[in-house]
Amino acid sequence: MHAKKFLILFTVFLYPVLLHAQDDKRKLATTEVIDTSGIVVQADTSIVAKDSVILKDTLAKKAHIPQKATRRSAIIPGWGQIYNGQYWKLPLVYGALAVPTVTFIYNNTWYKKTRDAYTILITEDTARYDEIDPKLEGLSAQDLQYYRNDFRRNRDYSVLFFLIAWGLNVVDATVSGHLKEFNVSDDLSMKIQPQYNPLTKSVNVGLAFHFRNPEPRSLSAF
Repeated sequence: MHAKKFLILFTVFLYPVLLHAQDDKRKLATTEVIDTSGIVVQADTSIVAKDSVILKDTLAKKAHIPQKATRRSAIIPGWGQIYNGQYWKLPLVYGALAVPTVTFIYNNTWYKKTRDAYTILITEDTARYDEIDPKLEGLSAQDLQYYRNDFRRNRDYSVLFFLIAWGLNVVDATVSGHLKEFNVSDDLSMKIQPQYNPLTKSVNVGLAFHFRNPEPRSLSAF
């Protein structure tokens, strides 16, 4: 009898607990619970690193390298000026090289003509008299020797001037390449400021310099 009463009381108290448990099971069956508090999300740094490399490569390509201008002008005259973006200098470069080139061709041609004419007269090779240029006919051997030496000297000078013009072309490309990013803005200035001192009743002159802070430069890619 007591056991039967105990079983009834136990059932009465256990029934709400069983109902609550059933409700929890239904909620778990219909709802997905994800606990993300313990999950650590690791950022993908490969994309950031890749973008950084691309950015560095782009800056390196855009960077102006004076050594490139020097090498290019040494190989082909005017190539360094093109690299520096100074296309207007091309006529000056090729004009400076064209003058000694034309002078060399002219003097070398007449050097050969006066040399051959002088040799023909000295050796008295009458069979080759028709090879003498008509403009040189009637000149003595001494005159031909003088003109021969003069044309040879001018020819050698033209070679020297050609090399000097080529060298100046390289120097110009190098200097312009270094000055390509040189700051020549209005922020760099020197002003003369006259001042009147009422205590000493004299006029003073002062110099005011204004310098622009250097901008940070990006490093090229390694």
